[in-house]
Amino acid sequence: MRVATSILLVAATLAAGAAQAGTPSAASPAAAPPVALAPQINATDFATFDKTLSSDAFGGRKPGTLGEQRTTAWLVEQFKRMGLKPGNHGSWFQTVPADSITLLNPDVTLRIAAHSKETSFAYRTDMMVQTLQAKPLVDLKHSPVVFLGYGVDAPNWHWNDYQGVDVKGKTVIVLVNDPGFASGDPKLFNGRAMTYYGRWTYKYAEAALKGAAACFIVHTSDAAAGYPFSVLQNSGSGPQLSLPTRVDPAPRLPVAGWLTHDAATRLFAAAGFNFDQLAAAAGKPGFKPVPLNATASVTLHDKIGHIESHNVLAMVKGRTRPDEAVIYTAHWDHLGTDPNLKGHQVYSGAIDNGTGLTMLLELADAFAHQKTPPQRSVLFFMPTLEESGLLGSQYYAARPVFPLDKTVADIAVDALPIIGRAHDMTVIGKGQSQLEDMLAGVLKTQGRVISPETTPENGFYFRSDHFNFAKAGVPAMLASSGLDLLDGGKAAGEKAAEDYTAHRYHTTNDVFNPNWDYSGILEDTQALYDLGRELSRTGVWPQWYSDSPFRAARRKMMVPGPKGKPGG
Repeated sequence: MRVATSILLVAATLAAGAAQAGTPSAASPAAAPPVALAPQINATDFATFDKTLSSDAFGGRKPGTLGEQRTTAWLVEQFKRMGLKPGNHGSWFQTVPADSITLLNPDVTLRIAAHSKETSFAYRTDMMVQTLQAKPLVDLKHSPVVFLGYGVDAPNWHWNDYQGVDVKGKTVIVLVNDPGFASGDPKLFNGRAMTYYGRWTYKYAEAALKGAAACFIVHTSDAAAGYPFSVLQNSGSGPQLSLPTRVDPAPRLPVAGWLTHDAATRLFAAAGFNFDQLAAAAGKPGFKPVPLNATASVTLHDKIGHIESHNVLAMVKGRTRPDEAVIYTAHWDHLGTDPNLKGHQVYSGAIDNGTGLTMLLELADAFAHQKTPPQRSVLFFMPTLEESGLLGSQYYAARPVFPLDKTVADIAVDALPIIGRAHDMTVIGKGQSQLEDMLAGVLKTQGRVISPETTPENGFYFRSDHFNFAKAGVPAMLASSGLDLLDGGKAAGEKAAEDYTAHRYHTTNDVFNPNWDYSGILEDTQALYDLGRELSRTGVWPQWYSDSPFRAARRKMMVPGPKGKPGG
């Protein structure tokens, strides 16, 4: 009864979605026939799952809150109902410790002294600031300020913004993204496609490694950062979480923050410099650091706490090679609730990442009901603390349930748009591994193709949990829904994506919509199911492409083995 009903519901939903969107009927030569779906992949369940996960009862799924308890318990309940097994040696959870840092003086100001004058910059209006050291008091006084261009030390690109300058104890100001974005030169870094050197996480880590006391990144534009400054205001409010130093002993900045473009312009003017001119020069080879003949002071009072959050892990055990794993990943956490907001106070996260979570539930149900169980184990990994800097997946990569050299691949989804059927699927950071070749083969059977993301300058490949697998060497792919829509083409898809980023991403407007057309995201779910099924029932070991920066880590971890398994 369930199977027959699901098939009818899928067919009805696809037809209704097409009709609602104005898509030509299946009888029209212009329309692609609907993709055949596994019975468990259906619109009714998808809508129910996402509506539940993004409801106010889950409180915005903030780690360390009642919202976490309700979210993770509900996820486990679904996995049990589907017949999956605990994914962590008999447990559904992996405990992730975190330090909690709450700013107690939100009236904090950044004070810049130059030419016997002091200029102040206000929290949230001009800048965002925090400490990354989990200390109750950070008092930065008269720290010399240096403009460091893009704050990049990249030997492989023969680029070092730190060359010839000692930044110990100093405040460095750097630009978001990397020199390739600014110049548009395809031969400089990756042109407009962001490299890891463009990510804020890299810039803070490099500044700390070099001994800086503070690092402020200039939000030069929405395009360069990949999101408006309001996203930083929203995600930077409330407790900030990080892994304890016993887990991650890397150096950390006493002061880390962002400046608006206007604030940077005023700051540089106060020191006698033109910000836009220096920013333009920073994108050209041969740029030298510029001391601003100014000092920075800021005092942070913080409440330090410690929480334990939890990764959720469920699995379908392999019948012949249970020690080898194919992993699907989607983070469960979001931004919680802000009682200071007027109106709706819950960051519902219906898209980010309610859709990704829901897809994993649909995939898990399909794998659990396969007629023939997979040969390899299939792990459904739902990490915590993604919104706090990919901390849950970082913890898993350091303490994996399945050894990384036994991990075949990680297939990740995050903030999937629900915008109808498309001629394509998007692979974020396209050009990394043979997983893309395999997905292309699956999509060919659906009459579809792979497309790269439309905004590679935003660096999405470095902004989701698969990246911690990639850094460790495991072939990892971040897949998303396509934007070349059957109704409206690329223009309509790109417009929808831009609208989400501008008006709903990391805001309380990211809510469930009962009128969504699920036809496209269900086809995407089926495609990723087919990809994982192929990986789980064969002995294939997908490899990184020869020019991928992650290939060396994989080759280092793997020892010579059976045919098809990369070795050395």
